[in-house]
Amino acid sequence: MSEHENPHSQDWDERYGDDQLWSGHANEQLVVEASNLEPGTALDVGAGEGADAIWLAERGWQVTAIDVSAKALDRAARAAAAADLAVDWRPIGLEDLENLEDASTYDLVSVFYPALLRGDGTIIETLLACVARGGLLLAVHHAHVDRDRAREHGFDPDDYVRHEDLVAALTDRDGWDIDVVEERGRTAPEGPGAHHHSDHVLRARRSG
Repeated sequence: MSEHENPHSQDWDERYGDDQLWSGHANEQLVVEASNLEPGTALDVGAGEGADAIWLAERGWQVTAIDVSAKALDRAARAAAAADLAVDWRPIGLEDLENLEDASTYDLVSVFYPALLRGDGTIIETLLACVARGGLLLAVHHAHVDRDRAREHGFDPDDYVRHEDLVAALTDRDGWDIDVVEERGRTAPEGPGAHHHSDHVLRARRSG
């Protein structure tokens, strides 16, 4: 592993395997929440194979997309190039942004079904710091996660940042307004994740 390689990169590259993993369609709640927004700068956290980032770029957003899996981002970059779209693909994790000299803030920070290790909680602060003043955070988690099923696949949900962790961090926080906290039904695509039928949606605005 190189000096700057995220320690989780290899694990996620193995998960992505040799074939496309996801549907190639933008996440449903991104379409619901962002279709009427004025385009600006966007950060897609955990971009995977790039469907959300590409959808935003098609609508005029200047998108930076990060993911620890270089394999996933390579597929994303090929799909964007085929559509003649420019996206800044970065094979890093959110935690790596703390160490970047050119760390930026964004008008929209989008994080869907995140695998962000909770650790000491600083990862939440890093996420919130990415949102520009006047910008939006859109965070979507699976609702009603079957913890036993997840643990059978080597994934303990309690090790990761949850919907309720973000809501707690933003409730009554100076400089932030929570616009949406709700559970919504989900039209699940085929393939991985098809067993999830509802989402927890959080939309919050950082004050200007």
